[in-house]
Amino acid sequence: MANNIGAFFKSEPDRELAVKGVEQHIRNFWEPRMRKAIVEYVQQGGTELMDIVSEAVLHIAK
Repeated sequence: MANNIGAFFKSEPDRELAVKGVEQHIRNFWEPRMRKAIVEYVQQGGTELMDIVSEAVLHIAK
């Protein structure tokens, strides 16, 4: 699901805006348990996410 969101924002030419778009979508529409799970996945070295998704998740983790 996260990569689908990333695919949508990937067309944004400004990478920073794309990452912020993914981050905001996850913050707005994912329940806390889902956000916690994806943060843990990235922190444990998960590799199945697009770069902009992983970066957005790291912002959420802060």
